[in-house]
Amino acid sequence: MKRGFYTIMSAQFFSSLADNALFVAAVELLRTGGAPEWQRAALVPMFALFYVVLAPVVGAFADAFPKGRVMFISNAIKVAGCLMMLFGSHPLLAYAVVGLGAAAYSPAKYGILTELLPASQLVKANGWIEGLTIASIILGVLLGGQLVGPVLAPLLLAIDVPGLHLGIETGAQAAIATLISLYVVAAWFNTRIPLTGVEMRPLRHDPQHSALGSTLALLPDFWRCNRRLWHDRLGQISLATTTLFWGVSGNLRYIVLAWAGAALGYSTTSASALVGVVAIGTAAGAVLASARMRLDGATRVIPLGMVMGVLVILMNFIDTLWLAVPFLIVLGGLGGFLVVPMNALLQHRGHNLMGSGRSIAVQNFNEQACILGLGGLYALSTKLGLSAFGAISVFGVVVAGTMWLIQRWHCHNCKHHSKEVEYLLHLARHDAHH
Repeated sequence: MKRGFYTIMSAQFFSSLADNALFVAAVELLRTGGAPEWQRAALVPMFALFYVVLAPVVGAFADAFPKGRVMFISNAIKVAGCLMMLFGSHPLLAYAVVGLGAAAYSPAKYGILTELLPASQLVKANGWIEGLTIASIILGVLLGGQLVGPVLAPLLLAIDVPGLHLGIETGAQAAIATLISLYVVAAWFNTRIPLTGVEMRPLRHDPQHSALGSTLALLPDFWRCNRRLWHDRLGQISLATTTLFWGVSGNLRYIVLAWAGAALGYSTTSASALVGVVAIGTAAGAVLASARMRLDGATRVIPLGMVMGVLVILMNFIDTLWLAVPFLIVLGGLGGFLVVPMNALLQHRGHNLMGSGRSIAVQNFNEQACILGLGGLYALSTKLGLSAFGAISVFGVVVAGTMWLIQRWHCHNCKHHSKEVEYLLHLARHDAHH
């Protein structure tokens, strides 16, 4: 791997570490503030909101400037969201601003991989980047749980800087203030990311129109890119798979917290450790996939999605920790082995069709729309009385059923569009961009 790849990984690690710790701190902030459970569940769709709303803009923005600069600006937006959370804004609104920074960050984070590395290294690079991201999830949820826990929270609250009074009164607020430093570290690494030499694609701007008008002018280009990816015989399969995977796993992050409380009687601090257990399995699966899978064989992992759906349903029958830990590791491992090759295939097709930034923005739009839809449905169902066990059953059925339909879809393409599919697989076997 080129040296710049490791700088990208470092920046991604610290930014993702702060994101995941912040999620736990935000859950605790709402809980200690007396907010109803549906608001805690709504954190997930609120984070996804700007991924969907600004999808036409962030991809073009990532392609118009050096990606290291885009990632730096995105981390600054996340810091602004943290400060809003500390100084009186509603946590859901402030968390949505953090989601805005994440939405701008993602096309640059993944798009730079296709600029820096050849196609033959994309699966390996995705394995490393996803494995490191999962490691940051493990450490992030554990860090967040400890920062709001009974040991570290009092120590943080006891810190007194003469002449500086921020009005921080709870453990959750102290945790959020601490996490700002991680975003600062990530921003420093962003400044060290090298230029790739890839030609920028300037944003189209008409001086006779307002900024809003220029932004709206990006919509036709975005929808063209979205349509092209959904009509590509391999792009549509990988996009459908990753959309479903992230839509469900994004919400399972909170559902596992709720399930641990209902089935095991865990607090936020203890339950956050189980989210980390799932991530351990995902990291192992991601690293294994990066070592064993090739780009042109990515579609062979689709049946694993159906197995994942069945395992999600079986969570309802686990009520002891010694069963929960290995079960969640296996569940996470299947997910990691599934998503890494499919994600790499999607990046490869998107980069060849429209450019890396726009491709990742289309991917984010679909995946985060799925998170937003499923998360909104779960928050509404929670408000209407649905238990965590009921939500897990519904999610499991959705995963297994939809992955079966995607498998049938791919088989149909191989049968009725065999020449086109074979040509696209041929491109995936070669480094040159076509």
